[in-house]
Amino acid sequence: MWDEPYLETCCRSALNRLKIVRALGRPPGLKDGPCLERLARMGLCCERADGRYEITEAGVERHRTEILKQPREAA
Repeated sequence: MWDEPYLETCCRSALNRLKIVRALGRPPGLKDGPCLERLARMGLCCERADGRYEITEAGVERHRTEILKQPREAA
């Protein structure tokens, strides 16, 4: 059953960019800023003290299931 909030195409792209840059993080003020803020509210990334956004474990899992289309891991 699908129980996760829908991610717009732009937010899925922002999530993918977060996964690519890993710990380097995404700086604020880019065109995907609104998406990064939305992903942060959803717990898929977090804003660090330096203002950059970094993917969370929940974001890595969502990327795996939604972007890579891999099945959920058994709990």
